[in-house]
Amino acid sequence: MIWESYINGFKSYLKLEKSLSGNSVEAYLHDVVKLTQFLELKEFIRKPEQDSSVNLLPENLNLDVLQNFVKWVNELGMSASSQARMVSGIKAFYSYLLLENCISIDPTQLLEAPAKSRKLPDVLTVADIDGLISAIDLSKPEGQRNKAMLETLYSCGLRVSELVNLKVSNLYLKEGFIKVIGKGDKERLVPVGSIAIKQINIYLDEVRCHVLPIKGFEDVLFLNRRGRKLSRVMVFTIIKVLAQASGLEKHVSPHTFRHSFATHLIEGGADLRAIQEMLGHASITTTEIYTHMDRHYLRDVIIQFHPRS
Repeated sequence: MIWESYINGFKSYLKLEKSLSGNSVEAYLHDVVKLTQFLELKEFIRKPEQDSSVNLLPENLNLDVLQNFVKWVNELGMSASSQARMVSGIKAFYSYLLLENCISIDPTQLLEAPAKSRKLPDVLTVADIDGLISAIDLSKPEGQRNKAMLETLYSCGLRVSELVNLKVSNLYLKEGFIKVIGKGDKERLVPVGSIAIKQINIYLDEVRCHVLPIKGFEDVLFLNRRGRKLSRVMVFTIIKVLAQASGLEKHVSPHTFRHSFATHLIEGGADLRAIQEMLGHASITTTEIYTHMDRHYLRDVIIQFHPRS
């Protein structure tokens, strides 16, 4: 089946030429598979055991068929952001086909996805964060680990996946930096504050040294009591329990710490490009959402830099 060969070629292109992570590759392939499911449902293409003479090949798809696909995805109940991501995946697939000279015209050029709503993220105040960290029971073995973990989350604005995969060998605490492996296996150096450095050192010297890592997890910083790295779900659970213990009524997750990190930097007057680098955002557009959190910041920027101000 020619669709299968195109998809396999697309997979190799994403892995070898674009150097995308396994999760990103799977997401792109899922989008194209969803398109083939739609085409099979509408009998534009047929399975090998059926009459394949009526198959609509990738190079024969037109904008009208693709727009009907987007309409079908919408009727499945997918959110606007999921639909936009799926359209992005289909566009990437056709860009690949164009690059490989499998097609001469890209039918996705005029294909539009539903506009994504830009919901402002929840943000904690400094007092909220202090309250959460104060609720940690340091008499328990995991207490110091959790304190070091939350201080690192807030100090560096990490994603939860970056936190649980943080390695001891990537700590440059004397220099005040940590090396983070972000989306697409991209590395970045992130400054780490003195409070987080202090708590990480206490955890390393007094707690982690007594945990025996199992094979494969020797270099992981934050370990559970069985010597394995923490799961994403475990970090969510730890924060949820602390929110309840501190009486915090806001919805809190690891990402809330990341949002708070960026917002507090904006409020302090930090440069947006610097924040983009620290967060590991590929586009400045993603970082710009944090300017909406503080209208005073926008006003001050205009007054400072506009020639008529």
